[in-house]
Amino acid sequence: MNVVDSSGWLEYFADGENASFFAPAIEDTENLIVPVICIYEVFKRLMTQRGENIALVSIGDMHRGKIADTTAPIALQAAKLSTELKIAMADSIILATARAYEATLWTQDGDFEGIDGVEYIKKG
Repeated sequence: MNVVDSSGWLEYFADGENASFFAPAIEDTENLIVPVICIYEVFKRLMTQRGENIALVSIGDMHRGKIADTTAPIALQAAKLSTELKIAMADSIILATARAYEATLWTQDGDFEGIDGVEYIKKG
């Protein structure tokens, strides 16, 4: 199972330098888990930068994976991870979701570098 964080989705949609790093995880929709917080972050950024229509099309692509709600157990685990790893709320929810689904987290967000269960590539 795979979770791609918001920075990975944005890189993929922009066909950025690291898009090919994220493509296998994103395109394997049978094994793709999409945390709702990623939908929020990606939609907000794309709507602001490229307009609502493009943002909606991109969010449609994200719905090819399994949408994972932030449940109470995920929220509690996220709070623990945020405190333990000193990462932001959204990052901790994404990591807690990945762990709840026993998924690998794919990212180019430096806050995740060196964390177990994370495939990290430095942002180009």
